[in-house]
Amino acid sequence: MHASQGRSAGLGLALASAFAFGGSGVAAKPLIEAGLDPLHVVWLRVAGAALVMLPVAWRHRSLVRSRPVLLLGFGLLAVAGVQACYFAAISRIPVGVALLVEYLAPALVLGWVRFVQRRPVTRAAAVGVVLAVGGLACVVEAWSGLSFDAVGLLLALGAACCQVGYFVLSDQGSADAAEGVEPPHPVGVIAYGLLIGAAVLTAVARPWGMDWSVLGGDTAMNGTDVPAWLLLVWIVLLATVIAYVTGVISVRLLSPAVAGVVACLEAVIATVLAWVLLGEHLAAPQLIGGALVLTGAFIAQSSTPKAPSGPLASGRGGGQGAAPRELPAGRAAS
Repeated sequence: MHASQGRSAGLGLALASAFAFGGSGVAAKPLIEAGLDPLHVVWLRVAGAALVMLPVAWRHRSLVRSRPVLLLGFGLLAVAGVQACYFAAISRIPVGVALLVEYLAPALVLGWVRFVQRRPVTRAAAVGVVLAVGGLACVVEAWSGLSFDAVGLLLALGAACCQVGYFVLSDQGSADAAEGVEPPHPVGVIAYGLLIGAAVLTAVARPWGMDWSVLGGDTAMNGTDVPAWLLLVWIVLLATVIAYVTGVISVRLLSPAVAGVVACLEAVIATVLAWVLLGEHLAAPQLIGGALVLTGAFIAQSSTPKAPSGPLASGRGGGQGAAPRELPAGRAAS
């Protein structure tokens, strides 16, 4: 009975995490449309979350000495790279489309495994890649010459590539568990990733030139005025801090594989929220394509072959074992 209650609690937390992550783009887009640069919105999100997570970073300060490469990779790729590309993408294309393109990451990871590491992939994994790519063609309506902004699509693809880089980095440290070495605490990795990401984004975004007056006014959300500061709180606390923490806890109560399946709902949640709150409607072929992308991503993620040193970091997310592998897949991204 106790185990059953743990699984129920884990499932609830996984759903909460997917919902929280799925709402990040919906809350950020009105701020961007109100006049804030996408990089400034990313900086506000990351810097605010880093400030909240400072006590956690202090508690796990030994990670700076023991896992500097992992922390740097997480900060540069999973935090700064993914989120900067994603927020820049949603300033040009619908939220749901950007996130679905980002879900090509598991398929791209398999490409790395097959052509760079020269390890065989399963037939099921290949089918997953084909489904994901075919679904993406439907999402962007390739038959009509790409109905969306090409730069926006490239930025979303950049977010997916940043996730791949983080997954590959995670794989390099996957031997820890096999060798009996205690893996770094995932929440500590998140805290330092946010701190490093905030430092990098400060240099890139130059927030001192931001139009701070936007945060004191209202923003339009599908015809309804919403205080800008409320959306900022949503992005920092709900879509970042709470989203990451509940995601990590859910993986511990469930498993990376199960939590990764639930995390695939993030794209669905983001699309529905964008539809309801922003009025971003997707056509039937795009919805079908989105379902194919998610199905292909799930198959590719669950069919990833294991390396001799341990399992490759799987999807969410942003799934994973050891420290980074306990971070839900794709979460690194949104």
